Amino acid sequence: MPRSHEHDLTKKFRKLGLKHALSAKARAGELVVLEAAQVAEAKTRALAKQLESLGWKRALVIDATVDEGFARAARNIETLDVLPAIGANVYDILRRDTLVLTKAGIEALEARLK
Repeated sequence: MPRSHEHDLTKKFRKLGLKHALSAKARAGELVVLEAAQVAEAKTRALAKQLESLGWKRALVIDATVDEGFARAARNIETLDVLPAIGANVYDILRRDTLVLTKAGIEALEARLK
């Protein structure tokens, strides 16, 4: 039977990685803070138009709790990912060009990283 050499990273190490990924985005000027991630109408076309006007090519939105209408409008846009703060991870943050955090998302991440 083949032996697995897989190992889990410690919580401390994962926190450090997340802090570094967030810092890298801030230093590169690829971090945007919003009051809230909401849309007036839960329509993909309207949200896609907003993203285009903002110039966001590939973005990741992190919120404390994801607004259902925003998530519905965003799910068919290939270049946009939406995650709750609890699901934030280094891979997804570094994979996207723009990191968009809501104020509630920042508070949730701060609490998680303490």
